[in-house]
Amino acid sequence: MLEKRLLPHSGVYTRLKPSPIHGVGVFAIRDIPKGTLLFESDEEVVWIDEKQISHLPPNLRRVYDDFCIIKDGKYGCPTNFNGLTMSWYLNDSSNPNVEVDSEYNMRARQDIAEGEELTIDSSKFSMQPYRSLTVAADG
Repeated sequence: MLEKRLLPHSGVYTRLKPSPIHGVGVFAIRDIPKGTLLFESDEEVVWIDEKQISHLPPNLRRVYDDFCIIKDGKYGCPTNFNGLTMSWYLNDSSNPNVEVDSEYNMRARQDIAEGEELTIDSSKFSMQPYRSLTVAADG
């Protein structure tokens, strides 16, 4: 008996593309209804003490500043930066269309149209060292 498998695009709402906000962004590849859980994953976040990375060369340190959740002197990171998923690429906005809960699950804050860039307000859950280096977007 053949097992029926879901195709790899099942439950996928987004893709990476160049962003007018900053570098690479996450864009809707179909309409996304308000409340939709966007990135179903059992992706593990590891917490690294800031002291462990304070000596790193600037280019390596910037990866932590750009991609991690920063709270209480710790950096929440993927287990390996080579495995970054789309959720780590959402750009910031003071008027985001994605909300993040206390477990870092991301849901559509409103209906999001196909082609629209998805944004978060990471200041709600993380320090933002890159804000001094780039202009914040108002999405």
